[in-house]
Amino acid sequence: MTAQPQIRIPATYMRGGTSKGIFFRLEDLPEACRVPGTARDRLFQRVIGSPDPYAAQIDGMGGATSSTSKCVIVAPGTRPGHDVDYLYGQVAIDSDFVDWSGNCGNLSTAAGAFAIHAGYVDPPQDGICTVRIWQANIGKTIVAHVPVAGGAVQESGDFELDGVTFPAAEIILEFVDPAEDGGGSSMFPTGNLIDELDVPDSIVPGGKLQATLIDAGIPTIFVAAADIGYTGTELRDTINNDAAALARFETLRAIGALRMGLIASLEEAAKRQHTPKIAFVAPPADYVAASGKPVRASDIDLVVRALSMGKLHHAMMGTASVAIAAAAAVPGTLVNQTVGDSESHAIRFGHPSGTLRVGAEARQIGGQWTVTKAIMSRSARILMEGWVRVPHGSF
Repeated sequence: MTAQPQIRIPATYMRGGTSKGIFFRLEDLPEACRVPGTARDRLFQRVIGSPDPYAAQIDGMGGATSSTSKCVIVAPGTRPGHDVDYLYGQVAIDSDFVDWSGNCGNLSTAAGAFAIHAGYVDPPQDGICTVRIWQANIGKTIVAHVPVAGGAVQESGDFELDGVTFPAAEIILEFVDPAEDGGGSSMFPTGNLIDELDVPDSIVPGGKLQATLIDAGIPTIFVAAADIGYTGTELRDTINNDAAALARFETLRAIGALRMGLIASLEEAAKRQHTPKIAFVAPPADYVAASGKPVRASDIDLVVRALSMGKLHHAMMGTASVAIAAAAAVPGTLVNQTVGDSESHAIRFGHPSGTLRVGAEARQIGGQWTVTKAIMSRSARILMEGWVRVPHGSF
């Protein structure tokens, strides 16, 4: 057999918030991969190094975690009033699957910066460049306020984000109208602020569990930590080293997904790993974050732990942060009950790596709650740029 050289594709490796991913301009992709389908999925899997039965992604760019097994396509905006289209693929690590069902809030930060790097947006010489992003996975608008200096993205700065080791320049993100259909009961797919789920006794004795099912930022299932035997201050190893606990969470996620109408049968949950997320909340408490940094109850409004792709997240997903902010802003949800009455639109929650401040504006329209905007700060920077290579026949 004649050896063929690898195919090389222009790509940029970026950190956005507490995630990392491979960014592509749409026009740089091989022609067969510029449209949805098997070729695109196979390319992204080979770039990342999946599916990998060793769950290590050694032969690819992935980092063997849900936070680092990601690919992004950015293209010139196709919607009026938007600068770019941003499409996100969550690549499963050890199974043959790319999930396109949701967004990555962390990489939304990098999408705004990449739009400038890629030449899709002409920034001012200095100041803030506002990038209007069409999030193509969920059909929503994200506005990134990206600092620029000398006509280029400013990446260095003193903004500190728990879960990221080094400081960088702050990028403010606005998630516009993050609820599923822009209002009405769609933010709560069942029409309820709290649902009672029928679950196995292994999850909760008696088989009944209260949950808030919300679709804002990303579909998310919120439960009270105490109801499932946790404090809400757990770190990754406590959950991720407990196979039985992970199995219970996946069962609960599937039950919630079915109630939310995201799947037609429980078996379908295995093919929808990225959404919904599942999170457990508790009142403020003192704990020590994964970095050794103390988190004081007096400095936060609640503690939250969330799972992504079957594992407890090392910090907090950006889209789940939107869901937290939205649920906290609506009186009567489990999250709101945990936070308590507050006149502020912003909350600060504790997560495994530290704390994060998020805000949301909620209002009632026709008796139904909707969130008009959610805001948070993140940072992003280029880690490497050039070409990614994949063997011939990969897609």
